[in-house]
Amino acid sequence: MLFWHVPAPNEAMLISGSKRQAQETQFRIVTGHGSFVLPIKQKARMLSLALREAEIVEECVTQQGIRLNVRAVAVFKVGDDSTSIANAARRFLTEQDRMEELSGRIFAGHLRSIVGGLTVEQIIRERDRVAQEVKEASHTEMEKLGIVVDALQIQEIADATGYIDNLAAPHAAAVASQARIAQAKADQEAAEREQQAAALKAEYERDTAIKRAGFLAETEQSNARAAQAGPLAEARASQEVIEEQTALAQRQAGLAAQRLEAEVRRPADAEAYRQRTLAEAQRDQAKFEADGRAYTERTIAQAQADANTARAASLRDGNQELIAANRVVENLPALAEAAAQGIAGSRLTILNGTEGVNEVASGVVAQGLALLETLRNSTPAPSMNGAAPASTPEQA
Repeated sequence: MLFWHVPAPNEAMLISGSKRQAQETQFRIVTGHGSFVLPIKQKARMLSLALREAEIVEECVTQQGIRLNVRAVAVFKVGDDSTSIANAARRFLTEQDRMEELSGRIFAGHLRSIVGGLTVEQIIRERDRVAQEVKEASHTEMEKLGIVVDALQIQEIADATGYIDNLAAPHAAAVASQARIAQAKADQEAAEREQQAAALKAEYERDTAIKRAGFLAETEQSNARAAQAGPLAEARASQEVIEEQTALAQRQAGLAAQRLEAEVRRPADAEAYRQRTLAEAQRDQAKFEADGRAYTERTIAQAQADANTARAASLRDGNQELIAANRVVENLPALAEAAAQGIAGSRLTILNGTEGVNEVASGVVAQGLALLETLRNSTPAPSMNGAAPASTPEQA
């Protein structure tokens, strides 16, 4: 609207011409909202509340009489309260562009005063103290001007006489010496690390070469094995065939040996055993026959002797019993001979040799003697009172 004015957020609108004022000032201050301004009767002007910067470059003399060129920066603005706005409006409303210059001069005066009471060493080491003292010293004046100082920093301290350089020379030399030592140590450590790295690299290259050679050898070995796989397989197959043929030949030889054993050796051994057994049987039979005849002859001779003895005794005593026995004894050789012939013509196998033959002959004679005993028992004994006299052998 034509009569409605609104200040910016960083501005304060000053309206003059009103008769009645709510503030103690002769003009009305409007911030943050708009207001009507009557034409001809009222007039509105704007005061910037934005942040401002004043650069201070001042030649100062220290307590030691040494000239220093001090460069500082002050950051300030018009205060937000009505009193500060009113004070700043009365002083800078028509010269807002010169606010930095005017404020800088005030800061420069206080800076010269503060630096004059300090030594170079204090100024260098206590820059914050210098800035704080300048702010405090200019606070009253800045408040009257309606200005609030947000920050003040000492940026640079220059020495045309070289005092600061000379002051810093021992430290600079020590620092340079330490720097050279540190650099030497760093170079030494770097060289050692480079040597270690080179050694590790050489070791790695050696291990790599060894592994590569091993891989190459394994590859060549695998290739050689692959190349020899065919001939080796053929050789193994031939070897297996030869082994199988050898085993087959051994089995055939064993089978031939078994066949020879079954068909030739065993029948030959059986035939030889049969011939040997037959020869032994014939030998034993011939011996048996000879022993039988000898024994028979001995038995017959013994029987004849016994018969003759008995006959003589019976003839002497007239014993009929002995006469009967005489007859048996006379026939005993015929019986023994018949028994011997029967044994000789038989196919008996005498297991115990001559003793067996003697046992057979003894059996035959024993049978004859048993028969003689039987006859003896069956013949009555002669009476004592006129029994018939015993007959002579010729009568019997």
